[in-house]
Amino acid sequence: MSATAYKQYPSCSSVYGPVESWRFGRSLGIDPIGSQSTCSFHCIYCQLGKIEARTTERQIFVPTSQIVDELEAMETLDNVDTVTLSGSGEPTLALNLEKIIGVVKRITKKPTVVLTNSTLLCDPTVRRDLIAADTVAAKLDAISSNQLQQVNRCVETINLPSLVAGIKQFRQEYSGNLAIQTMVLSPWTPERVMDYIQILHILQPDEVQLNIPSRPRVLVRQLDARGNDILQPAPYLMQNLRCVSTSVLASLATQIYNAVKIPVRYPGMASLV
Repeated sequence: MSATAYKQYPSCSSVYGPVESWRFGRSLGIDPIGSQSTCSFHCIYCQLGKIEARTTERQIFVPTSQIVDELEAMETLDNVDTVTLSGSGEPTLALNLEKIIGVVKRITKKPTVVLTNSTLLCDPTVRRDLIAADTVAAKLDAISSNQLQQVNRCVETINLPSLVAGIKQFRQEYSGNLAIQTMVLSPWTPERVMDYIQILHILQPDEVQLNIPSRPRVLVRQLDARGNDILQPAPYLMQNLRCVSTSVLASLATQIYNAVKIPVRYPGMASLV
């Protein structure tokens, strides 16, 4: 993955929220990607809608100075529990990720979280950039190549073995809190549960986060879908995705915890330990 020159997009705020998160409390969002959604995945449940640019090529999307200016202009951070880097796509695509994490921690003095789809963790420079984050939540939705294509619809250069290997290598280098975040779209077969558990034994995360597509999916890209406050009426079309029941999540969480003895969290429950 090679770096390219800075690509200028229309001006937009890189700081948004705070957003209520069942995982991280009241979280201030930092968007290192900008106005054009850019990711190595095009997940069928993505709240951003259609991803406008699909790539694994890192570059600077939002200048670090812009993020500094916006954070320093905030009147107070008293109502913020965490600061989460996510936004308009895959944050590890940002070539200035390490600098962004550094300035966010310096200015906010809040725990810093990075949500990643794990596709670039095979790159040692990406793993180095993430070291300073307090928590890294690494996506693992698929336990087969077919699922990876059907659910995450990744770019052609990505495959499941390298994705898992990247998370494993990062675990060995990272002393912070590593969470595996997994979207549950339907009840799992016993075979899938066992395969998932085997991968968790290999990865040894600090916790598992089972998620459901509880936020609507916009049909046409909207910048404010980053935070997606579903309590507010939106002037654009959205698709509500069907979710599995809480009882299905609870049963799955119990099976996983009993097998790996790693805390398991899901919406509506703080943790299963």
